[in-house]
Amino acid sequence: MEFAPNFRDAQAMDNLEKQLTCPICLEMFSKPVVILPCQHNLCRKCANDIFQSRGTSVGSGGRFRCPSCRHEVVLDRHGVYGLQRNLLVENIIDIYKQESTNKSLKKSEQPLCEEHEDEKINIYCVTCETPTCSMCKVFGAHKDCEVAPLGKIYKTQKGELSDGIAMLVAGNDRVQAIISQMEEMCKIMEANGRHQKQELCEKFDALYALLEQRKSEMLQIVTREQEERSQNMRSLMRQYGDHLEGASKLVETALQSMEESEMAVFLHTAKELIKRIIETSEATHIQKPAAGCENMDHFSANFERQERILRKLNFESEQEEDEDDKEENETELAENVLEEEKSGETNEEAIEVEDEAGNPEDVGTQPTEATSHMLLTHGGVKS
Repeated sequence: MEFAPNFRDAQAMDNLEKQLTCPICLEMFSKPVVILPCQHNLCRKCANDIFQSRGTSVGSGGRFRCPSCRHEVVLDRHGVYGLQRNLLVENIIDIYKQESTNKSLKKSEQPLCEEHEDEKINIYCVTCETPTCSMCKVFGAHKDCEVAPLGKIYKTQKGELSDGIAMLVAGNDRVQAIISQMEEMCKIMEANGRHQKQELCEKFDALYALLEQRKSEMLQIVTREQEERSQNMRSLMRQYGDHLEGASKLVETALQSMEESEMAVFLHTAKELIKRIIETSEATHIQKPAAGCENMDHFSANFERQERILRKLNFESEQEEDEDDKEENETELAENVLEEEKSGETNEEAIEVEDEAGNPEDVGTQPTEATSHMLLTHGGVKS
């Protein structure tokens, strides 16, 4: 069914409305309408706004250009109020508005049937679910259909539509409440996420600091042992250097004595010189560096267990944390037992070293106090 007005009439009304539109405000002319000498029309208010925008005060003459054709309009001392009103255009506007109102009223009237032009649509075909007229029920396409009063179906469907709107509005309210709740949850989630990330960064920073501290301490232990061994080695080098210098001087003296041709003079110094050479050759008071004293392999660190633990770093539940703590405690207990056994072996070796302290060849092979402390306290260092 077609209830729209005729297309040509609508187009004519649109064209008429364009002719009645002010070029300044782009709205339909408002009374009073003034006509310019160039026969173009303006709302008096719009014309006055243009006139005053040029800085001309009310009560004095002036000039301005028509916004439609740019024709210069000369005004007398009355200004815009001296222009003539276009009563014809005002009357046409009144007629247009009245016609527009009448068409709106006609649209709101009860529609007519397409097949029976003079029959109003007054019943509802329940079978086809469409409004129709009585003639269609008696003689037309709906004569075998079930029909009902239009008002009854109107009330029923209007009530259903109202209930549906109410349900939809209530559903929208619930959805909006859920959206608001989720937005609040997102805000809380973001805040909690920032807090957890900050806390995680702090824990990793503390772990980095601890690793740096342990690294510095262990490096100091290696450096201290290296310096002590180097100091001992330099001391031995000085002793050997002094011995070499003395032996060289003794050789030089002996060579000079060998050049003495007087037997009495030679024999006067030869016996003492031979004795000194023998004593120097058989000298055993200089300590010898122990074999492998330059080896620092006992400071090798094994962090395989720690690396495995670090690779397993993850977010865990309280139950998993309790199990990990239990496993870690058992591992630490086993390591402590192993360290105690190693400590006993180290004490026995220390006793043997003390018994052999009189042997000069063993100098430089005994671990320092710092080394022994590291071997006893750091399970990750190999001895």
